Amino acid sequence: MSAPMPVLKNPVGKRKGNRKLLSVLVLLFIILLSVLFFNSSISKISEIHIEGTAYTTTAEIGQAAAISVGDAFFGTTSATIEESVKAIPTINNVTVDKAFPGKVTITVEEYPVVAFELFSDGNLTALLANGSELPAANEELLVNKPVLSGWKQGDEYRVKLAEQLGKIPAKQLSDLSEIMPYPSKAYPDRIKIYTRTKFEVVTAISLLSEKIETMNAVIETQEPGKITLLLADTYDSFIKTDPENEEGS
Repeated sequence: MSAPMPVLKNPVGKRKGNRKLLSVLVLLFIILLSVLFFNSSISKISEIHIEGTAYTTTAEIGQAAAISVGDAFFGTTSATIEESVKAIPTINNVTVDKAFPGKVTITVEEYPVVAFELFSDGNLTALLANGSELPAANEELLVNKPVLSGWKQGDEYRVKLAEQLGKIPAKQLSDLSEIMPYPSKAYPDRIKIYTRTKFEVVTAISLLSEKIETMNAVIETQEPGKITLLLADTYDSFIKTDPENEEGS
């Protein structure tokens, strides 16, 4: 009587060996493609556009960004570039857009110029809303911004004044002609403002943004005079009327 034939199984080892070989070939192929890609021009930065600058030079921004045409496109992130550019004192905000292949656009928002300062040597400095300063390139802007006089370099209130001026709308800021320190014991940050509409205003830096609307209301409805905007608000016209003439009329 013959015994039944055993069922033959397919060899397992050979199939596993083929899979390993295939995996190795795919990996080598991926490595080869990666090497070719990162050594090709398509993986490099080909264009850098800088937008939004008025007084910060593109060279300053490019140096801070630490990228140049020909660098690896994936060598740095947008967030890293933004953080580096924002360290420039004149820059308020920055956005970096990377568009493959190779295009990088850096869009900056600078702090606005809020005042100018004319020194005895004739140099004109622009004061920014964050207290930073830079050489003024366009004297024509003086007609739209106040001029600071009598301030000492390093005065802490000078920086605070710049911050407060940055909160004032451009139309209202354009009427301010000159601002000088006018401290008192009660208000060490007290200032005196001369306007282009011929008013003299005494207020404090800490109260400026709060009192600006009151100041404008007086300027729009009254004759030129002295306005005090501190704990109490007062107005005194420069034009003195004669009570006797008023009675006779």
